Amino acid sequence: MPSLVSLSRGSPARPSAEQAVTTWPEAPYPVLVVDRHGGLVRVNEAARLLLPGAARGDRLHERVPSWLSQAHRRIGDGSCGPSAGTSAGRINDRFFEAHPTPAGEGDIVWWLVDDTDRRLAETALSDSRTRTDVLSESSSALLSTLNVPRCMEMAASMAAEHLAEAAVLVAPAQGRRHPVTSALKGGPVDRTTRKVNVAEVPGLSEALQGFPPVPARWINPADIPGWVVPEGFAGPVGSVIVTPLPGHGVPAGALILLRSSTEQAFTEGEEVFARLFAARAGAALSAARLYTEQASITATLMHELLPPTLRSVHGVEYAGGYRASRDHERVGGDFYDVHPGTGPAEETLVVLGDVAGKGLDAAVLTGKIRNTLHALLPLAEDHVRVLELLNGALLTSHHTRFATLVLASVRRRAHRVHLRLTSAGHMPPLIVRADGTVEEAATRGTLVGALPQVTAHTVRTVLAPGETCLLYTDGITEARGGPLGDELFGERRLRRALAECVGMPAEAVVERVQMLAAQWIGAGRHDDMALVAFNARRNGSLTVVNGDGDRGRDE
Repeated sequence: MPSLVSLSRGSPARPSAEQAVTTWPEAPYPVLVVDRHGGLVRVNEAARLLLPGAARGDRLHERVPSWLSQAHRRIGDGSCGPSAGTSAGRINDRFFEAHPTPAGEGDIVWWLVDDTDRRLAETALSDSRTRTDVLSESSSALLSTLNVPRCMEMAASMAAEHLAEAAVLVAPAQGRRHPVTSALKGGPVDRTTRKVNVAEVPGLSEALQGFPPVPARWINPADIPGWVVPEGFAGPVGSVIVTPLPGHGVPAGALILLRSSTEQAFTEGEEVFARLFAARAGAALSAARLYTEQASITATLMHELLPPTLRSVHGVEYAGGYRASRDHERVGGDFYDVHPGTGPAEETLVVLGDVAGKGLDAAVLTGKIRNTLHALLPLAEDHVRVLELLNGALLTSHHTRFATLVLASVRRRAHRVHLRLTSAGHMPPLIVRADGTVEEAATRGTLVGALPQVTAHTVRTVLAPGETCLLYTDGITEARGGPLGDELFGERRLRRALAECVGMPAEAVVERVQMLAAQWIGAGRHDDMALVAFNARRNGSLTVVNGDGDRGRDE
């Protein structure tokens, strides 16, 4: 039937008047023949099924929706011709396109083509694309932060914006209280921690344990307690979704979506979409919580590995500097410690060391050495004995690394600082005298953690007011840089730099050496760098370790 083919969507042709008169009774489409005055002339069988009771002589506007009668009226009064195009609208619960064709004597044949399924398919496709975009946007936004409170706020806000009128995110209990984050569509986000009875909300207790959600149609909105409904929510609750937030092995919480009684109830498709959103939100929250826990553990462990902050101790100024081999790391294989004596008459033990290797593995052994030395403080009067015991502890451990150390026992008497210096495979300390001379302490020894026996020689020396002793690691002298980037900083440059620091405070000496070494290497690679400087304060006043105590007197 050529005339039917001509009516297919997108075809430019229309049935001729003669074809329309001869073919419309058998058309599978509902067809109405209407005169110029709006009276029904003929109705085919398909039209009678669509419009029960429609018969010849009826007025068109009494049988069809206004959109179709108005379209016919426009053609009848000459506002537009039959070739003006199609009209479309609903008849009963279906959507139709109406195609007009002239049939002679001013009659118009209206061919009604059911377009409902196509429109539903287009709407479903559009909704699917929109939801895919929302899920993609949500995943990117939620995974962009590893801050748990911020992630909860973003999840609640996006859920209210795209899924419901209000969203409430309930996190797992912290003690007897639950963190609760609520948001209104287009409104602010509220975050509190409160004691709530999760059993009051149908399905919430199960969702917090990770069980599958209860279908929305099973939840009576009247059962929702007041603490779930955010302040400013419009009207009573009309529809509710409660869905879990799946995490990495452990539920990340639950999401409650609310719509008022004036809004359309949640459909099954929207419930599925809510679960997909919740899965992404749960994954982001779980990642943020895992990161927070790991960061907390790392910070706790790192606190014990970081070099201490140095101050004045019993009239002696101490300053330290440290730079890891990689700028993004905070710890490495170089370290220093200052263990104050119990009083001005007692020696303060200064330790600086270099563990073989770099990074976290070296830092772990560094921590063990520092803890062992702290336990050996009662034996600090005998440097060699301390090194022997430390060497035995390292040889019996699972570590295969060795270390070099330098020990300095410091005590002030009157205006002078008395030192005992011992090197164990480490560069000897450098001493800056008041006349600018830079001396090397005559101490030598073998490294620890490698050989069964340790040998070391302790030397004694004295610092006059303004004179400085510097302990340093080879990361300073072996730093490569300079004009060509391959020359060592070397001990000669270090000595020249120290000669320029006569009379400077210990902190200034450390900063000066660090600045010169940093300028020398530029952006190049380098080893860990650590250094400690100490000297006698010129005013001779005594302070306790934290600098906040009463001033004492010189010995």
